[in-house]
Amino acid sequence: MDLVFSSAIFLFVFLPCVFLLYRLIPGLRAKNILLALASIVFYAFGQLQYVPLFLLSVLINYVSGLILSSARAHRKTVLALSVVLNLGILCVFKYTDFILQNLNLVFRADIAPTGIVLPIGISFFTFQGLSYTIDVYRDPQSGTKSFLKLLLYISFFPQLIAGPIVKYHDISEQIDSRRCTPEETAAGVRRFITGLAKKILISNAVGYIADAVFNDYLHSFTGSADWRLLWLGGICYTLQIYYDFSGYSDMAIGMGHMFGFTILENFKHPYAAASIRDFWRRWHVSLSSWFREYLYIPLGGNRKGRFRTILNRMIVFFCTGIWHGANWTFVVWGLCHGLLSSMEGAGIIPAEKLQRSKAGRLLGRLYTLLAVMLLFVVFRADSLSDAALFIGSMFTGGITAEGTLLLRELLNPAAVTVLIVSVLAAGGVSARICRVGERLQSRCPVLMLSANNLLHLGLLVLSVFSLSRGGFNPFIYFQF
Repeated sequence: MDLVFSSAIFLFVFLPCVFLLYRLIPGLRAKNILLALASIVFYAFGQLQYVPLFLLSVLINYVSGLILSSARAHRKTVLALSVVLNLGILCVFKYTDFILQNLNLVFRADIAPTGIVLPIGISFFTFQGLSYTIDVYRDPQSGTKSFLKLLLYISFFPQLIAGPIVKYHDISEQIDSRRCTPEETAAGVRRFITGLAKKILISNAVGYIADAVFNDYLHSFTGSADWRLLWLGGICYTLQIYYDFSGYSDMAIGMGHMFGFTILENFKHPYAAASIRDFWRRWHVSLSSWFREYLYIPLGGNRKGRFRTILNRMIVFFCTGIWHGANWTFVVWGLCHGLLSSMEGAGIIPAEKLQRSKAGRLLGRLYTLLAVMLLFVVFRADSLSDAALFIGSMFTGGITAEGTLLLRELLNPAAVTVLIVSVLAAGGVSARICRVGERLQSRCPVLMLSANNLLHLGLLVLSVFSLSRGGFNPFIYFQF
């Protein structure tokens, strides 16, 4: 059983117990030990059998860091060995069956798949471990001799399973010294509730519609598909993945504040972007920053001419795609983003020129949203053939009686309300409301704080009520 943030056992047992114990235990070292142990318990709830693998990953990076901090010779060899071990573990568990599947296809072989179960969060904790080792190689003084500190950094349960990807130098001082003020704790609770509401009230609702289209309708229609359903499914999945992952990030950031940690933002209203390059400055910021710092810049970035810049960008987006999963749909998704980003950089798609007028900015946003949504269809599809069928039918399908009946079933008043709210909030309306709220709070702090608390209490009640009804409640990014 996964101990997901939106599960009853996490909300009403695990998190309250850990939080109360954390506040009762004196001394920072004891608090760090508690959080590290709680994080291991959290991971064990999902996959007890992979706890030794997780601890081995931490140990590899700890030993590598110790050697790199003190050794003067063979440092490149130690770094290379650490990178190979980290990526080797990731590749064995995540890509073995994918490689065997493609070998069977190319050579017409019949190699049986291994059936390896993917360890949850392996892509995230592997990248955190890699960033630590690489940073210590670059600056030997940036590491730690304490296994507990490194274990807490990599295992901290709010961001262990699905990020944000945190760098050790961003959090090391907080591991050594932090304070949990009542104001920070209250802000953390409100941020957690915001993320919970995003997940349960929005992501689950639109995700139910997306699954009905992608899983059920896509392979059930005979003759022409109903294009209205396919567009609805594509839009709903685009909303689902944003509210699912940004909701998780909000909860992680909120819990970080509850324990005295500041975790950097991971989403900056990506659906308000006016170009693909702008989208990637706003979407999954921690992953984009990781690839930029540890792959794109070491490859040469944009310093070695236009061709190398495009090649480096395509390598990064290929890795971004395959990082998400062992399927060609993820590879194509990543490469298409890389191609569009490169075309914008080369001026073939005049994204920057469009920003000079209101009409141009609107056109840029429409182009970006369309590209992002169509590519998320590829991302969501089980295969490239399914993606081609889905996208092709979006533009060539008709209107069918079967589609009309399903639309009426899916688009009930509650679903329509959630869709309208989710579209407006994702487009940046929520950011404007927050700015207005901040101005009002500076004028009437007590009144606005009370209203804010009441709003979040209402969201919590609605979320718990929805959760108590059971049903559809996945976390998309747990599979990555």
